[in-house]
Amino acid sequence: MGDVVGARRDSVALPVPVLLVVAGFAAAVVAQGGYYLPGRVLSGLLVVLAVVLVRPRPNILVALGGTFAAWALLRGLLEGDVLSGLPPAAAAVVLAGAALVAAQADRDQRELLATVIVGVGALIGFTGWLAVVFRLPSWSTVAEGLLRAGSTLTYPNAAAAVMAATAVLSLVLRPSPLTAVASFLLCAGIGATMSRAGVIALLAGLVVLCASRGVKETLTAALPPLLGAGVAVGALLPSMRVAGEPQPVLAVAGLIAGALVTLGLPRLGRFVVPVAVLSLAGAAVAGYGLADGLATRFSFSSPDRAGATGAALDLVARTPLLGAGPGNGSFFFDRGDEGSRVMRYVHNEYLQVLVELGAVGLVLALGVVAATLSVLWRGRGTPLWAGAMAAVVVVLVHSGFDFLWHLPAVLIVAGLCAGLGFPSTEDGMNEGTTA
Repeated sequence: MGDVVGARRDSVALPVPVLLVVAGFAAAVVAQGGYYLPGRVLSGLLVVLAVVLVRPRPNILVALGGTFAAWALLRGLLEGDVLSGLPPAAAAVVLAGAALVAAQADRDQRELLATVIVGVGALIGFTGWLAVVFRLPSWSTVAEGLLRAGSTLTYPNAAAAVMAATAVLSLVLRPSPLTAVASFLLCAGIGATMSRAGVIALLAGLVVLCASRGVKETLTAALPPLLGAGVAVGALLPSMRVAGEPQPVLAVAGLIAGALVTLGLPRLGRFVVPVAVLSLAGAAVAGYGLADGLATRFSFSSPDRAGATGAALDLVARTPLLGAGPGNGSFFFDRGDEGSRVMRYVHNEYLQVLVELGAVGLVLALGVVAATLSVLWRGRGTPLWAGAMAAVVVVLVHSGFDFLWHLPAVLIVAGLCAGLGFPSTEDGMNEGTTA
């Protein structure tokens, strides 16, 4: 596969609109995922400016994204606060805008863009690892007695979603030491977040890669970084226990050993199986000492989320068609002896949209998803397309477990990855995305 993603001309450069979207992605990543107003406004404006420069022709993605945004604003207006509809409207614009801008790049530019996206994801993974090893409170979160990596996004599950999407994308890049290390850092970063949904979404992405690119090719690319990440995360586990002291020497040794496993495994030939077994055994031994703390991370039980889901369904039953209104989805429930609880998000974006924007909003949101997948399907046939489709599926699956659509960093990376797989035309994206 001599034409596999990554073989670029030295003269290739990203167009200005694509650079603006990449800048918006980077800004959102640095600004806590873009969750708060300054980061959300900055990243959103950069994407909108890029769309204005590209001037996409009317197409199904523009139509459905615009309709969803209009419905969100209308629901806000009907509730007496049109500004409350801006966040969901902006989410649709950012996702569709990033996809349409990325789609106007040619083949070589897309390959470079994929490399840039993977590089940003690898930095998230490495900074998350640093946050755990050196106990950086602003980049990590404490849960069930464990320190979970959040990186600059500060929310472990969102960081895991971005890394899982970029991890499957990294597996279609041209094999090289740099791309191998990037894949390793991404997989290790996901482990450092201890995100159950992140692992589930990553597995879903790998299944898509197996189906679209082939099982052998996918496993050949995925096993070395996954095994290397197992070693690194195993050495990191003692530092994750909040009650204990961090073990930076062990963690650094594990990171180096994991990188060596990733780089060396493809060259071991008949020794691959013994080395793989030893790597997994080492990770298992390291994790055994934290069996109690890790138990909750290997369980699907989540009483708070179950309570919030029940409260969300009660709200849906009251206003199934129009919803409670944007921003009105607070969920109150009782935890028995622990008293009453309230959660702002139900940790399922599809249900969150149903609660706030009703069945109308959910149908429109699913229409945007369907339009994105439909255009993606028309671009099938290249390794980059397989990685793009897998990355989009990762975000869609993970969105059923967390409030990811409230963070522009996740939406922009999903849009960029979608655009990478859209049909390529000589004059960019317009023909490839026309309904």
